[in-house]
Amino acid sequence: MMIKTEHALLLLIFSVLLSPLLLLSLAYEVPYPKTEAERCLERCYKAETEFSGLLEYADKCQRKYEGGIKEGRGGEEKQRGNPYYFHAESLQSRFRTQEGHVRVLERFSEKSELLAGIDNFRLAMLEANPNTFVVPHHCDANSVLFVTRGKGTISLVRQKKESYNLVRGSVVCVPAGTTVYLVNQDNNEKLNIVKLMQSVNAPGQFKEYFAGGGTNPEPYYTVFSDDILERVLNTPRDELPRLFGQQKKGMIMKATKEQLRGLSRHVSSPGATSHDSNAPFNLLNQRPRYSNEHGQFFEASPEEFKQLQTMDLYVAFSDMDKGSIMAPHYNSRATTVVVVVEGHARIEMGCPHLSQESQGQRREQRTEQEGYYQKISSHLSPGDVFIIPAGHPFTIVASENEKLRTVGFGIHAWNNQRSFLAGRDNIVQQLEKEAKEMSFNVPAEQVEKVFSRQRESFYLGGTQQWQRREEGRGHPLTSIFDFPGFF
Repeated sequence: MMIKTEHALLLLIFSVLLSPLLLLSLAYEVPYPKTEAERCLERCYKAETEFSGLLEYADKCQRKYEGGIKEGRGGEEKQRGNPYYFHAESLQSRFRTQEGHVRVLERFSEKSELLAGIDNFRLAMLEANPNTFVVPHHCDANSVLFVTRGKGTISLVRQKKESYNLVRGSVVCVPAGTTVYLVNQDNNEKLNIVKLMQSVNAPGQFKEYFAGGGTNPEPYYTVFSDDILERVLNTPRDELPRLFGQQKKGMIMKATKEQLRGLSRHVSSPGATSHDSNAPFNLLNQRPRYSNEHGQFFEASPEEFKQLQTMDLYVAFSDMDKGSIMAPHYNSRATTVVVVVEGHARIEMGCPHLSQESQGQRREQRTEQEGYYQKISSHLSPGDVFIIPAGHPFTIVASENEKLRTVGFGIHAWNNQRSFLAGRDNIVQQLEKEAKEMSFNVPAEQVEKVFSRQRESFYLGGTQQWQRREEGRGHPLTSIFDFPGFF
């Protein structure tokens, strides 16, 4: 939005009263999400043309969100410096039409060298409006798809065509080079799919190749000379433009009811446990790996599902009750890409690779042998992505106001083990008395008292439940991460 000339004096006055960052966001489109104060002022600026009205509204915005600009920007800057956090807006549009879009996250190594170990993987999200068709294409990457919302049909063309119904929780493994197309035949609900890809050509890069199309998208047939197409298709060359020059609607387009019915014939429904085949399966129809009154955790591992062995992945879905806590733990081998589907949360993680200096803080120099942990803390919202490297202890706390649902892709998942830092099955409880005493430099009974108190596992009760229970016991509220040795 360009600055109006007649408001130049007004902006000059604002510059005395308001943050320069707020003015910048008012005048131009900024590359980061705006704070509430900035959005308020922008709404006023668009709605009011009178000088007095703008002053009045600006004063209201300033009083209503006083301090919000500074606090909001500080939080965003802190998140931006976090190498493991990707805001939902970090996913860039790759294909977009009026009927949907495909967005792709930047290469992991572009965010930080600490993510170089998963740089051959890319994350993408597809959203298709009701009654739409995604044109046939293939990628030079292996893919695992997870349906987070809606229902549809997917067709895979290899030696023969196979079509399957998709619903929330469906997992589909698509080998590189497989021609795939999709349909959202629902009349009301969008189809949302999260996809993790593993490149087979250039590391960390992938491309789509379209079988059908015209000028948008362009089919791969057009790269061949007319004399070659004429011979291999046994078709006069003057007919070729009529075939390859008509489609201009893009990758995702509207389909008629009749077309949708035709595309949905001869479709199979994925089984609940398609362990020994390449067929899709529904993760939410599996028995939960962990389950209690606070949540459920569904997981498909490469040991159990043949389809996941090529990419050496596990696929997980976490459904946490509001206010619940995922017990602090770490993965032995797997680096997990977590995508927030619904709800808000806070994640805390310990990282030995980040120095205090990288966070703009001063700290006494230590040798690599001495080591220390940097506490990584992020607030997560729908669409956000967070990376949890192997060996890094972490915990996730769901918002007190809503459930939290996330999808996780575990890279290098074969023989991955989870080690819990708290809860009924925590690793400290397995240590000998002498190991406890020497490790914590306190009597073993004191260690056991702390680490044996929590009887739940994996999902732990919310803050309010915990406080009510502990008030009855007379114990103070303490975080596991506040013990000596944790951050």
